[in-house]
Amino acid sequence: MSRLLVHPSKADAQGIVHRITPESAGWGYVGFEARDLEPGAVASGEDAANELCLVLVTGRARISAGGGDLGVLGARTSPFEGGPFSVYLPPRTPWTVTAEGPVELAICASPASGGLPVRVITPEEAGEITRGSGTNARYVRNILPDTAAAETLLVVEVVTPGGHWSSYPPHKHDTDDFPNETYLEETYYHRLRRGAGFALQRVYTRDGSLDETMAIADRDVVLVPKGYHPVGAPHGFDLWYLNVMAGPRRQWKFSMDPDQAHLPY
Repeated sequence: MSRLLVHPSKADAQGIVHRITPESAGWGYVGFEARDLEPGAVASGEDAANELCLVLVTGRARISAGGGDLGVLGARTSPFEGGPFSVYLPPRTPWTVTAEGPVELAICASPASGGLPVRVITPEEAGEITRGSGTNARYVRNILPDTAAAETLLVVEVVTPGGHWSSYPPHKHDTDDFPNETYLEETYYHRLRRGAGFALQRVYTRDGSLDETMAIADRDVVLVPKGYHPVGAPHGFDLWYLNVMAGPRRQWKFSMDPDQAHLPY
């Protein structure tokens, strides 16, 4: 199996099905967790070194942070239904999520020094834009883009209809060459609408030092330490994924594979 492909584990006592750390990924910035919470279950934490973005992938939960009650958030029963409710947390902020029903919670992390306030990010704030056209069309919800307040963390979710390509034409962001390109590590957390079937993701470099093509099942995580990383959704299998990116400069600047650079992104 590819070292870049991480399958989910059975939920532990804390509901954790994925825990990606910089140490486990072999890089310096991005952390990611996915948790399944049963009705009434409580997840909590406090991270001294990282800012966090809590994303309610599905379900409703009461969230408190920094001693304040943010209320009951979340509405969707599927990540394909519309944008999510999310919460931004600076470092050293205690937080609690209490599930009102079944909840799928994503915890996105990257290093920060602190100073920004806790805030709720609504589905309206994330919005939805169409990127690409034809069989390259996909639908993007910018939860924490580089235009929003944060120190290093970027979070976005994308819906790719079956038969379409995404993160395509292939692009990369593995070189610190601002303003042309920025170094950003990235995780892809994949969900298939039917909960079955597969999608494909290739991660490769022009020099061939990295070239892996993976069949992705529902709830798999793909690590992108460098290189181009297009995704394909087979006909009949709509794909959703949550991207977490971070690096030394919080700007999303990328370059295209020259072979496909003539195509509109």
